[in-house]
Amino acid sequence: MKFGTDGVRGVAHEELTTEFAARLARAASRVLAPVADRSGAPVVLIGGDTRESTAAFADALAAGFADEGVEVRHLGVVPTPLVAFEAQRLGVMGAMVSASHNPWNDNGIKLFAPGGTKLADDVEARIEVELESSPAGDASDERVGFVRSTGRRDEHGEDRYIEHVLSLLDGRSLDGMKVVLDVANGAATHVAPDALRRAGADVVVVAADPDGRNINNGCGATHPAFVAAAVLEHGADVGIALDGDADRLIAVDHRGDVVDGDHVIAICALDLRSRGLLVDDTVVVTVMTNLGFRLAMADARIAVVTTGVGDRYVLEALDAGGLSLGGEQSGHVIFRERATTGDGLLTALALLDVVARSGRPLADIAHAAMTSLPQVLVNVRVARRVPDVTEQMAAEVAVIESELGATGRVLLRASGTEPLIRVMVEAPTLEQARACADRLAEAARSRFA
Repeated sequence: MKFGTDGVRGVAHEELTTEFAARLARAASRVLAPVADRSGAPVVLIGGDTRESTAAFADALAAGFADEGVEVRHLGVVPTPLVAFEAQRLGVMGAMVSASHNPWNDNGIKLFAPGGTKLADDVEARIEVELESSPAGDASDERVGFVRSTGRRDEHGEDRYIEHVLSLLDGRSLDGMKVVLDVANGAATHVAPDALRRAGADVVVVAADPDGRNINNGCGATHPAFVAAAVLEHGADVGIALDGDADRLIAVDHRGDVVDGDHVIAICALDLRSRGLLVDDTVVVTVMTNLGFRLAMADARIAVVTTGVGDRYVLEALDAGGLSLGGEQSGHVIFRERATTGDGLLTALALLDVVARSGRPLADIAHAAMTSLPQVLVNVRVARRVPDVTEQMAAEVAVIESELGATGRVLLRASGTEPLIRVMVEAPTLEQARACADRLAEAARSRFA
């Protein structure tokens, strides 16, 4: 198993095993050389989501790290950005057991370097080499670590994390705002409602009864219709849907219309620029970002830097340019001065703060920020991952691009976490986008399925 765009991920106990998790922890320990804490021992923080398989993988990771002399601190069920925040605060490694937005029977492992940043490609490659040289059952007898399972709420970092994200409001309140919050039966089930209520919002919480198998099941950021229906039912001002590990969000307005990551980033970019807080008047996005976003930013004279898919690539570009804001259409948004990774709760507070300060409905703000071109995304399941699909299908893509000209866009790429080919087409009309996407999808299906 190799790293994808966001750690390693697969079907729990089939593609991803506890034996592999222990080996991965040992390899990561050897490569990352974690920063020592005050006692002189290297430290790793381990968190996880609500899947029934998560505890087993967390224990396996703990055993692997302990084999290498690393002190393990279990954080329990917490969001991914909380693990990153605590790792940054303490200058130690972090590990999150989660398959993010995937169904319950999948699981995954995300690793953070000392300081809470996701791993660079070259570091992942070194860990993979170490894995290949470390057969199953290999462990050091000379370095024996220990596992410390923290127990009190404050030790879990939840209070510190909530205080951190609330600092974005700089003392402002969300009083009078009714928010439906969908926590996807996931890792933010307790933290997110607490934070929004402390911010002053009237919060209606849905999908907040995890049972190990209902994470992301018809709810959360990948199923915004669920929170949209709840917004209409409760007459709320805004709906916020997190995913299973709460590192991203999708919003809906009071009419139940989706406000995706592109719109959220556009809203935040324009707001930060208006307050003189958008560094170099520049924002970082990925190749998946809608052409309408780029056109809107050009009109606002905000520069756009484009990266590959994955919030770690967004982070790399932010750090390379010393920039402040970036993210993905899927709802991963990074406020670099406050976080090292995508953070759904932090982004929710930033968005709700804009709405509160403006005195306008989210629907009006989103409409003014940008207009999306019709975009169709087709996922083609294939027999195996095809990382060079762009090169292999260059001729088919060129034909579609010639038909669209400057009024549309084509993106063909392999999923970094699943055996899928993602076909995305933007065009002046939905019908044209769908027809072009279907043609490319059929071509991919014929060749690789």
